[in-house]
Amino acid sequence: MALADSVPGVSGGTVAFLLGFYDEFINSLNDLMGRDRGKRKKALLFLAKLGVGWIAGFCLSVLILSGLFHTYIYQISSVFMGLTLFAIPMVIKEEREVLRGHYGNLLFTLAGMALVFCISYFFNPAGGTGGGTGINVSVEHLSFGLAVYVFITAMVAITAMVLPGISGSTLLLIFGVYVPIIGAVKEFLHFNFNYVPVLAIFGLGIITGIVGVIKLIKLCLKRYRSQTIYAILGLMAGSLYAITMGPTTLDVWQPPMSLQTFHVPFFLLGGLILGALEYMKLRIH
Repeated sequence: MALADSVPGVSGGTVAFLLGFYDEFINSLNDLMGRDRGKRKKALLFLAKLGVGWIAGFCLSVLILSGLFHTYIYQISSVFMGLTLFAIPMVIKEEREVLRGHYGNLLFTLAGMALVFCISYFFNPAGGTGGGTGINVSVEHLSFGLAVYVFITAMVAITAMVLPGISGSTLLLIFGVYVPIIGAVKEFLHFNFNYVPVLAIFGLGIITGIVGVIKLIKLCLKRYRSQTIYAILGLMAGSLYAITMGPTTLDVWQPPMSLQTFHVPFFLLGGLILGALEYMKLRIH
C-alpha cells in the first residue's frame, strides 16, 4: 500500500481492495473510533500490523525507491497496470452475488471511471502535456496560512487514498505539496528535525480526513454494497488511465506511458504478484 501511495496515478486503496482486506481496513478504522472496547482492541491490533508494514514500505519508498521512479517509472507503472487489470475479474468473481442482476448499477461504474479520468486529465499539474508540479509550495518557512493549506490538502489526499482508483499522490502533486512533503520526510529520516512542525500538521490533516470519510464508506459498503462495488470497479478501471498518466505528474515531467514505453514482462509480473498474493490469502484463510 505504501509503495502504491507513493506512485503518482496509483492508489493504496486499490491495493487493499485487490488483496481482499479493504472491508476489514475500513471496518477497523471505523471500530477504532467506536465505543465497543473489544472491537477497538481488535481494530487496533489489525491496524498496528498494517501500520508497521506501511511505515516500513513508505520509508523504503522515500529513501530508495523515490530516486528510481524517474528512471523506472514505466516499469513500475506496468507492474501496477498488471495488478489492477488482472484484479478486476477477480473482484467481479468475489462479489458476484451482489453484482448479479443489478446491471442498472453499471451507471455507478461509468461514474467511477469518469471521476478518475477527470481528476487525472483535467487536474493534471502538468496539463497532461508539459512539465510542472502544479502550485509551487515551500514548507521550509511555515506560516499560518501555509499550515492551514497543508492541513486541508492532507485531508483531501487521505480521502482519495482510501478510495480504490483515486491517487492521493496525484492530488498532492496538483496541490503542489507532494515533492515538499516527500522531501520533508526524507530530511526527517536523516535526523533533520526542522521539518517536524509541517509533518505534524500534515499528519493531523490525515487523521481528520480519515475520521470524516470512513463512516461514509462503511455505510455505503453496508447498505449500498452493489452500487458501491460497481462504483469501485469503475474507479479501478479508470485508474488504468491514471497509471498511464502517472509519469506526467512527476516533479521531472515524463511523457504518458505509451505502447513504446509499456513493458509487457513487468505487466505480467504484476499479474504473477497478484496471483501469488491471492494464493497466500487462500492458504491463510
